[in-house]
Amino acid sequence: MKAKDLFTPAQIEAVESAIKAAEVATSGELRLYLEDNCKEDLMDRAAFLFDKLNMHKTEKRNGVLIYMAVEDQRFAIIGDAGINAVVEPDFWDSIKDEMLQSFKKNEFERGLIVGITASGKALAKHFPYDGATDNNELSDDIIIS
Repeated sequence: MKAKDLFTPAQIEAVESAIKAAEVATSGELRLYLEDNCKEDLMDRAAFLFDKLNMHKTEKRNGVLIYMAVEDQRFAIIGDAGINAVVEPDFWDSIKDEMLQSFKKNEFERGLIVGITASGKALAKHFPYDGATDNNELSDDIIIS
């Protein structure tokens, strides 16, 4: 299946709403990037996109990217230095495991919402929203390449 065909418009809206809801309680930023294939090392590709999307330029270095190569059935989660410094070393792997349970059932919307929600909770715990200084630094729209 192609990345552009993975979700219906209603599913895209639900996932983007999950991103917005997760970001309400945190200064952290979540992004979702979908493409058909990953022709290089998965984590290298995710790191490249993280940089290309300027996710490393958030004030508190607390951006999180969920990257999916849809046709390859592979995905990665990459967090910036700020969030990585405060979560357990296996934190992203545990979220990936939770997401994978849904993905194995072809419940991609549900799996992403699980990952987004868990990431948002960690961000809120370590980087709570401060209405005086926080703003939405990055778009919440899903990127489909």
